[in-house]
Amino acid sequence: MSGPRPFYITTPIYYVNDAPHIGHAYTTLACDVIARFMRLDGRRVNFLTGTDEHGQKVEKSAKAAGMSPKDFTDKVSQNFRDLAKAMNFSNDDFIRTTEPRHIKSCQALWLRLVERGHIYLGHYEGWYAVRDEAFYGEEELTTGPDGKKRAPSGAEVEWVKEPSYFFDLSKWQQPLLEFYEKHPDFIAPETRRNEVLSFVRGGLTDLSVSRTSFKWGVPVPNDPDHIMYVWLDALTNYITAVGFPDTESESYRTFWPADLHMVGKDILRFHTVYWPAFLMAAGLEPPKRVFAHGWWTNEGQKISKSLGNVIDPLQLIATYGLDPVRYFLLREVPFGNDGDFSHRAMVMRMNGDLANDLGNLAQRSLSMISKNCGATVPEKGPLTEADRKLLGQAQGLLPRWREAIETQSFNRGLEAIWFVVGEANRYVDEQAPWALKKNDPPRMATVLWVLAETVRYLAILVQPVMPAAAGKLLDQLAVPANARDFAHLTEANALKPGTPLPAPEGVFPRYVDPEAAKTEAVPAKGKGKKS
Repeated sequence: MSGPRPFYITTPIYYVNDAPHIGHAYTTLACDVIARFMRLDGRRVNFLTGTDEHGQKVEKSAKAAGMSPKDFTDKVSQNFRDLAKAMNFSNDDFIRTTEPRHIKSCQALWLRLVERGHIYLGHYEGWYAVRDEAFYGEEELTTGPDGKKRAPSGAEVEWVKEPSYFFDLSKWQQPLLEFYEKHPDFIAPETRRNEVLSFVRGGLTDLSVSRTSFKWGVPVPNDPDHIMYVWLDALTNYITAVGFPDTESESYRTFWPADLHMVGKDILRFHTVYWPAFLMAAGLEPPKRVFAHGWWTNEGQKISKSLGNVIDPLQLIATYGLDPVRYFLLREVPFGNDGDFSHRAMVMRMNGDLANDLGNLAQRSLSMISKNCGATVPEKGPLTEADRKLLGQAQGLLPRWREAIETQSFNRGLEAIWFVVGEANRYVDEQAPWALKKNDPPRMATVLWVLAETVRYLAILVQPVMPAAAGKLLDQLAVPANARDFAHLTEANALKPGTPLPAPEGVFPRYVDPEAAKTEAVPAKGKGKKS
């Protein structure tokens, strides 16, 4: 295939009944950063997110709201589009499982499974959690103080008995184990891979894939009494969005199999056991990789509605600013691990990494250029060993950042970038351009050129994480909009001496606690102005 290499990345589709919270923002942010990186790296990206709009929970919620399920989902699905806009996500498509293209795709997949002999009619009885839209075995349940049985997720379960179509999942134990062995990077991180291997090695039972006790779902072809089990419906969105059932379409041939499904660890089994089994049974390729990230706590406490400590991403943006929030979420903890959100940690990242380190580096470099070099890119003289060392460190960042993105190791990539930020700040102190101004102006100009060029590299590289802030830095370096991708991270595209530069402005303000700011604003006794 000629042209840019394709890259297809997906978030899970979010259950439309939920209010958008930090978990939704976190998953989609990780995908957004990868998608932006890949575009800057010359790839042809398809970045998909969307909403899961069928199931018993939605039917019940719509009834409680006095609305039809369709009107209800139209209303609440917009919350997730609003979140995407507020977080500056760059998704190429937003899929809803109520769309005609998706219903057509689901029914086509069902028919492929029937034609290949992998779906049969029986009846199901077992423990079912409406909240999870999932069945559980007796051994997975616990009994609470109230005597009610609960799933591992904490959701209440009820005993269900109804006619059901089944997918012959039990036949896919060995094919799945062979697939995992042949594709060791299919499940990440390693701890999650081990969980899935253990589950599959323990044996699989056939999976109920239809329901008759409610009607809000994709109708089963040729049997309108049944609707599809919500997970068969939901997972199919990933192929719907690239044109299935037309497997010969340009979009399907270009983007399937997906390069990466990003999911929370709570839905790992659906994506790494059921989904590849459905696809292999239908004669379709499974995705290349599934990464399951961890969960956030709030100031050390598990997040729950009952505790009233759900983190609203819109409130985070209002309090700290968008790009600092994006940076914090991917820098603070290794992606894949659980993380704790705390105000103190957020402020430390804002005031330390952003304001003191990168912000200060850019501000003092550009301010000295503005004052001492006629507000133009300085003239570059002969480079010293110290100059070449710093430039070399900046030039060596892209391969390290690329490896971190490809393994979803965001914090490791950002650590590498911030190491060079630290080296650049040390370089400023060691070279002391303010002293060179008096005794060696040409050398001062070279030092300031090296700093400006280093900031150019850093700003281009942090664009995926902080697109708006990086854009402001590149504006201040007069880097044209068409010269900001990774192909321009070369010496041939270095800053040209004499290029006029705009007046420098701070990009990363320090966070000041509102209460502290109020206190500071009150004049000390006896120091106020006379009236």
